[in-house]
Amino acid sequence: MTALQETEPRQATLQWGIVGTGPISDSVVADLSTCGGAVIRGVHSRDAGKASAFAEKNGGAFSTDNYEELLADGGIDVVYIATPFASHYPLVRQALLADKHVLVEKPMAMTAAEVAELFQLAGQRNLFLMEGMWMKFNPAFVRLKEEIAAGRIGEPRSVRAMFGMPFPQDGGSRWDVKRSGSTLLDQGIYPVTLAHSIFGEPESIYAAGTLRSDGLDLAEHFILEYSDGRFAHGAASTQEFADISGSVSGTKGWMVLPGPFWSTTNLRIHAGSWQNIIHNPEPVDLVREGNGYVPMLRAVSEAITAGLTEHPLHNAADTLAVFRTLDKIRSAVETGEVIRGKDNK
Repeated sequence: MTALQETEPRQATLQWGIVGTGPISDSVVADLSTCGGAVIRGVHSRDAGKASAFAEKNGGAFSTDNYEELLADGGIDVVYIATPFASHYPLVRQALLADKHVLVEKPMAMTAAEVAELFQLAGQRNLFLMEGMWMKFNPAFVRLKEEIAAGRIGEPRSVRAMFGMPFPQDGGSRWDVKRSGSTLLDQGIYPVTLAHSIFGEPESIYAAGTLRSDGLDLAEHFILEYSDGRFAHGAASTQEFADISGSVSGTKGWMVLPGPFWSTTNLRIHAGSWQNIIHNPEPVDLVREGNGYVPMLRAVSEAITAGLTEHPLHNAADTLAVFRTLDKIRSAVETGEVIRGKDNK
């Protein structure tokens, strides 16, 4: 089945199973409740007490510390997974095998090979699968793409985006390489996705960074190079700050997504007259819906209800391409080599 090919539509009201009860799930479920046509039917956590408290807080859904029990419930249409991301691949795979649609927090998995396998399985079973890359549904991001398509800044020539913060050493999963330790996958995925959304896959990659003795990447910076001199510069770090705004520059001006660029609802357009380009950029201030996840959740619900297996704004091909680049950045950080040439396998 190809992307966007329709299957038999499900009912307009979707019943959700929530996997993981941390802060992200809290924010996403709060937004989901405002979308309409969504019911929280079940909640899973490895901690039965946390699952019960989360379920009670969100409409009295049933709760369980047994993942198989959640998946066995025939009333659940779609599973939302927000656990430490080293667990994403097995949990998504298990949900698909139980015939559940899946929305999984980024990163979808740990490698491009795992991502490819999950999308192949979803396609075989006519199920919707998407990584929760909320940035691509954000109204400021959508407006950025529209302005570029309209030629507002001319031909795009470069992208800059970074996500660096000195996070506290709190013993959380970001510091545990076995659970979800990876600055690149947790933070660097955003600048890479922004670059891909403008230019696609790079032709060569230079990257360097800092690795802990156990292999955990603490920081990296990278340059993605494209034909005709186009490039993207990105960085991610858990050790120091790196400007969390993003920008796209072209032959007639540039646009800035103020920090944090992945969730802002604002845009600054430096285009037109020299006065406007340098001194008076056009402000675009858009409305934030809920915690910022509403546009993505609405889009996912509409896609599933319509019988789609992928969403056009963040489909399998785009997701897999980003992971190929992430794999190469990690390899370059580890080896110090420049990665040249596309590898679409």
